[in-house]
Amino acid sequence: MLAASAVLSAGLLAFHGAVPNTVGHLGSLLEAFLPWLGLAVPVLLSLALLRRSATALVALLLPAAVWTGHFGGLLLPVDDGAHDITAVQHNVSDENSDPEGTATALAEAEPDLIALEELIPSALPAYERTLAADYPYHAVKGTVGLWSRHPLSDVRSLDIKPAGIGEGWSRGLRSSVRVPRGEIAVYVAHLPSVRVRLSGLESDWRDESARLLGEAIAAEKVDQVILLGDLNSTVDDRGLAPVTSRMNTAERGPDFSWPAAFPVSRIDHVMARSARVTDIRTLPVTGSDHLPVVARLRF
Repeated sequence: MLAASAVLSAGLLAFHGAVPNTVGHLGSLLEAFLPWLGLAVPVLLSLALLRRSATALVALLLPAAVWTGHFGGLLLPVDDGAHDITAVQHNVSDENSDPEGTATALAEAEPDLIALEELIPSALPAYERTLAADYPYHAVKGTVGLWSRHPLSDVRSLDIKPAGIGEGWSRGLRSSVRVPRGEIAVYVAHLPSVRVRLSGLESDWRDESARLLGEAIAAEKVDQVILLGDLNSTVDDRGLAPVTSRMNTAERGPDFSWPAAFPVSRIDHVMARSARVTDIRTLPVTGSDHLPVVARLRF
């Protein structure tokens, strides 16, 4: 039984794409928490030692090897080499009672770009006022915003609204940014939330929004693209494949960003096209239910 459990864990880690999504989006649900399958290894190891089962101990090499191959790179030391852009991504929460403190904490990381989601009209002046000195260029569309040390141009709303969501829902923007190396395109997106029910994962709106976002990135004429956003799942979730298949994701950094009180998943992302996201890490807790993430990128 222990050996069979080890082989099953290895199989789910290696072939999670084979788990069907037709009923309850079970494949996406598994992929959203895929790193946690690694916990099976120490649990089964303890039981195997207790039972003195050599067969189980040998079988445990399978899930340990597969987990290390899939996620081990994220645990390697951060590359402290040269980088071109530092970017912060944060869902600030529409219930955040301290927008000034949140903005100050984000600016202390000294990024070039700051992307915010769940901006509400009553809190927006506080973010604008607090960030104005160091980030003179900013744009807000709907509930998402971008602050930059570098000039912005060609700012426009990004239509990622799924069918069935009412008018007024606006969670995406696209802007050109003139950095020292030239022009880049920056996208800020907040995909619809998902819900875990007894019947499985409800993610149809999120998946449709991801498809629209992926199509927009594919049509982008500027070669170098940075995507900052709360995508409401992990990079392993096939529901985000229209986006992740077109972008590079973080090479280092295992930090989870949600929920802030006990993070179990990184659903806040910095991705890039024609650039490397060399590392990503979380910042200390703010007044949000998400942790901010800061990433360094190299063109």
